[in-house]
Parts: sequence; structure tokens; C-alpha cells
Amino acid sequence: MNITLLTTDELAERIKYSPSYIRRHLIDNKLIEGIHFKRPFSGRKILFIWERIESEILGTESLVIPMASGGAYHG
Repeated sequence: MNITLLTTDELAERIKYSPSYIRRHLIDNKLIEGIHFKRPFSGRKILFIWERIESEILGTESLVIPMASGGAYHG
């Protein structure tokens, strides 16, 4: 699986929002650390995972709950 990591400025270009809006509103309210973005080496820099953000924008993100039997519930 290829993962595309983007800086805040690169993400802003792709989704047509300002970098400051992404930092102030999306990171605090819509994007989840560990799912939509990472802070490598426990630093201040944020790298966004484009494939997960894209699926969130397009509405293809689905909830997957692991089951005790080893399967998964797709809700």
C-alpha cells in the first residue's frame, strides 16, 4: 500500500483551504491524530496521510469494528 504524506502547505493546495484554517479548525475538530495525520519523531511537524483524508472527503471512509472471532463489522 502506497501512503502519500503531505505537509500542511501541500494539503492546503490539494483541498483548497488555507494552511492556517487546516491548523486551527480541521486538526482540532475533524482530523484525528494517528488516522489522518502523524507527528513523526514526536515532533511539532505534522504529516497528513492523503489517502485517508481523500476517503474522508469523498465519503468512502467506513467504520470497521474488530470482532472477538477475528472478523470485522463494517458499519
